Amino acid sequence: MKRQPAVAGQFYTDNPSRLEKELASLIIPAPKGQTKAKGIVSPHAGYIYSGAVAGQVFAAIEIPPTVLIIGPNHHEAGVPAALYPDGEWITPLGSVAINSKLNMLILKHVPLIKSDSLAHQSEHSLEVQVPFIHHLRPDVTISALCVGYGDFAAVKQIGEGLAAALQDYGGEVLIVASSDMTHYESAESAQRKDELALARVLALDPEGLLQICRTERITMCGVVPTAIMLVTARELGANQASLISYATSGDVTGDNSQVVGYAGLMVW
Repeated sequence: MKRQPAVAGQFYTDNPSRLEKELASLIIPAPKGQTKAKGIVSPHAGYIYSGAVAGQVFAAIEIPPTVLIIGPNHHEAGVPAALYPDGEWITPLGSVAINSKLNMLILKHVPLIKSDSLAHQSEHSLEVQVPFIHHLRPDVTISALCVGYGDFAAVKQIGEGLAAALQDYGGEVLIVASSDMTHYESAESAQRKDELALARVLALDPEGLLQICRTERITMCGVVPTAIMLVTARELGANQASLISYATSGDVTGDNSQVVGYAGLMVW
């Protein structure tokens, strides 16, 4: 199957040369060099708002030949845990192949995950990550998972199954959890709430992350993908995390009365 872009020309330019220039301006080489991360959290708003944060986290890591992208299902279409079928994703920069071997292993090890394209058809959270990845690693292959589960039992089952699939796969795989942070609150409120959520990510505490977002009503849309990434990364030996960048839409618009928060983190 060929997954056509849903938000090119909206969340980011659909002009290939302009997109290359924009990505090059956003991905500024990290002063400390690149880390071999097991997972990252990267935002998924329009590049004008969150592109600088995404660029900083992608600049801080090495992109291996294979990337697993996990994003939330904003539209509630398709199955609750939807793996995009074999084929390719089309971007303004060209096509990116789906890794059929990794897809097969994910379906084998994680019964909750089903092959489904409907969940991905209009979903932007995974799509906006692909140009960053493709720009840095043109030969990359990906697997794309769109999730809607919210309870920790399912998160744990999916994360542990993904870890088994990645171990079975054998090659190096980066996990990209796609998430924005607090939505449409004052910058002060967003930063206070986001600090609570980010503390749980930095502690590699997926269950605590789900719990704090629920009890404090933190509208982190990719909390489930992030929790799944944390479970998987810990199973694969990760024991450290760091915050690369944090910003809000108010930093761009100048309006801090209602913002969206954006964070870039890496886990290794």
